[in-house]
Amino acid sequence: MNTVEKDQAYIANTYARFPVEIVHGAGSVAYGADGKEYIDMGAGIAVNTFGYADEAYNAAVKAQLDAFQHTSNLYYSAPAADLAEALAKKSGLKKVFFGNSGAEANECAIKTARKWGVEHKGEGAFNIVTLQGSFHGRTVTTLSATGQDVFHKHFDPFTGGFSYAPINDAAALEALVNEKTCAVMVEFVQGEGGVNPLDAAFVRKIFELKEKYDFLVIADEVQTGNGRTGHYFAYQAFGVLPDIVTTAKGLGGGLPIGACLFGEKTADVLGRGDHGSTFGGNPVVAAGALSIVKRIDDALLAEVAKKGEYIKSKLAGATGILGVTGMGLMLGVKTLADAKKVVMSCLEKGVLFLTAKDKIRLLPALNIPYALIDKAIDVLLESVKEAL
Repeated sequence: MNTVEKDQAYIANTYARFPVEIVHGAGSVAYGADGKEYIDMGAGIAVNTFGYADEAYNAAVKAQLDAFQHTSNLYYSAPAADLAEALAKKSGLKKVFFGNSGAEANECAIKTARKWGVEHKGEGAFNIVTLQGSFHGRTVTTLSATGQDVFHKHFDPFTGGFSYAPINDAAALEALVNEKTCAVMVEFVQGEGGVNPLDAAFVRKIFELKEKYDFLVIADEVQTGNGRTGHYFAYQAFGVLPDIVTTAKGLGGGLPIGACLFGEKTADVLGRGDHGSTFGGNPVVAAGALSIVKRIDDALLAEVAKKGEYIKSKLAGATGILGVTGMGLMLGVKTLADAKKVVMSCLEKGVLFLTAKDKIRLLPALNIPYALIDKAIDVLLESVKEAL
């Protein structure tokens, strides 16, 4: 059997895969088993921060692999400690818990917020408000936190204690929070929900209500973090500091990692035995992640923002393009054509795009060259015209 046949025979049928088998890659170009080159405008869903086969990343991972590949969290290891320090300095927060995915990071955030709520506000202070259109993970509890009805099927009973406000509706949010609210949890740019940014006025309202009702703000930066939006974390674009920040995806550069960052109020909420992870802070993964974090500097962030504006300028007013949402290199393109049909047409022409609801989603490597951006956008515009 070939790879496709083996996959269909032995892997659970949980993914609607594109008809491409990736065999290797270099930078922002993937190579298929079909012999074709593909410009990758998805980067493994915002994971391959510096593309494929990045030399600095590979060197860091290989060096740590040659030293030791794993030790339990009963012992200290430098890669995890160094990575935690780097994230604390990038974020302005205090401490970090490492897991293996965005869902795990969000589980940690939810547990921490609820423990904080009970300790600081009393029994019953466990409600968390999230936003309609949000996506926070695929465990039962993070699905419960997700503000999309489509995900609230098949797996009853879901975890209680969540309510959902419409995005950018300050009055609706205010109607949901009260003295029993322990946290408001948001993506500053919703990813899976359609690349929907929060309004600045709405963000200000969240923090005004935080002062009034004494709840925590959780920033889900699983997809938006690590330079994706032109800021290290998206919340930094709004001039605010959340109490808990979660991140994953681009942090690992291709290896699985999740991180839950704690601010002043939450740094010491979790004590020994309250939470744990066998593989969290794995030294090989942490060494690779540290090489990613160190290279996301102000110059790169400025370039990410510039590239985002460049893409928007190329799409503005083009035939079939209704609008572009998002920040930096996290963009959603609304077209007159069916997004899925356009993405399939682009794939046939050698460019890999993603979708988010009814939009075409762009999440390329942060260092993608302008020449590849030009080729990819030309293919996108051509495919949109053909689909009209």
